[in-house]
Amino acid sequence: MVLTTAQSISIIAVCALCTLFERAFPFLIFRGKEVPEIVRYLGRVLPMAIMATLVMYCLKGITFSSLAGFAPMLIASAVTALLHLWKRSTMLSICGGTICYMVLIQMVFV
Repeated sequence: MVLTTAQSISIIAVCALCTLFERAFPFLIFRGKEVPEIVRYLGRVLPMAIMATLVMYCLKGITFSSLAGFAPMLIASAVTALLHLWKRSTMLSICGGTICYMVLIQMVFV
């Protein structure tokens, strides 16, 4: 199925509106009220739980049968962690780790 330009723009607009609503919803609900303790607790623990889940998902396909099966993933993961510890910038960590992984799989471990 080929999408027209108008359909593509419509899809992007709907996604953008849903994302905006999703981000604004908590502020609308708790405007002028104290945030419940359970919501504050979830705000503290969910980011780390989500990151741990994403790391497990990314590393689930690792194989130790060849160097190319595990080295790029482990090196890129280490680069991501080190960048984050060094600069505390999520965007830098994600972009740096992704670029490192792509360079490794495209140019080093071919």
